Amino acid sequence: MSLHPDFINELRKYFTGDVRLDIASKILYSTDASIYQIEPLGVAVPKTQDDLQSAVELAAKYKVPILPRGAGSSLGGQAIGEALILDCSRWLDTIVEIDWAGLIGGEKNALAVQEVENPSAFGVVETNGDKITRLVEKPQHPPTNKAVVGVYYVRDYSMLLDATTEVVENGIRTHGEIQLTDAFELLLKKGAELYTFPTQAWYDCGRRETILATNCYLLEKSSSGAERVTGEGITPPVNIGREVTIEGSEVGPHVSIGPGSIVRNSKLKNLIVGSNCLIEDSKLKDSLIGDNATIRGFSGDLSLGDYSEITG
Repeated sequence: MSLHPDFINELRKYFTGDVRLDIASKILYSTDASIYQIEPLGVAVPKTQDDLQSAVELAAKYKVPILPRGAGSSLGGQAIGEALILDCSRWLDTIVEIDWAGLIGGEKNALAVQEVENPSAFGVVETNGDKITRLVEKPQHPPTNKAVVGVYYVRDYSMLLDATTEVVENGIRTHGEIQLTDAFELLLKKGAELYTFPTQAWYDCGRRETILATNCYLLEKSSSGAERVTGEGITPPVNIGREVTIEGSEVGPHVSIGPGSIVRNSKLKNLIVGSNCLIEDSKLKDSLIGDNATIRGFSGDLSLGDYSEITG
């Protein structure tokens, strides 16, 4: 199978991110952390939500299989396949709900922050009121729980550009890497004023827990009838794909099931199930299930890769 020229032309017309169809890119995306290797049809790196929506709609129009991919760290092969790879790891790994007009319309340099339970996993700020006095990246002993969420509004962008250039040229590293927090810390030392800006919601989709939390958030926010399926044994909000069979089961809340899957005599809560899966006689919660997986007689939570099978 290959991508139709009309699909490629339309994708490039509406896409602001990268469209990569060269051999080198296909080889690069043909592997993940598993033992498998499958060359994709091509690679698209969406830069915006509109990019992602355009790619999905065009793929449906031209019947092109798609495979969303994060960091490609899968051990089960679910980050590769004969499909158009949608690499969301570069720009689309976070969902932020914020007062954008208030942020951009302000008179101050502002960094969006949110209080978190595990601040040592993020860049954090120390403050005096809403004024930032210090930034530190992934501290072993966090001074606060206010994490930087990756949204910045700097009125004088040349000032930030100079600081990032200085960080790179002087070899300033934290945890062995170039960090934007070091550039902001450098600005503070030079007398720049930085302030915090609150967020209403922030979901960093890097772990199973946060992926599931994001799924809950999106299902709760959805106003489309397609996502709020109701019926016997269904507790909304849920998202159930086409040609899904549900028999003698309780599904929901916060469950997403891909097309073609079958669920029999099971209870599912707070999980994501891929396409063409078979789940029988099981009680699952807080789980991620890859495509074409089979689960029989299992109770509990798990992360299961594509084409995997588990029997309790």
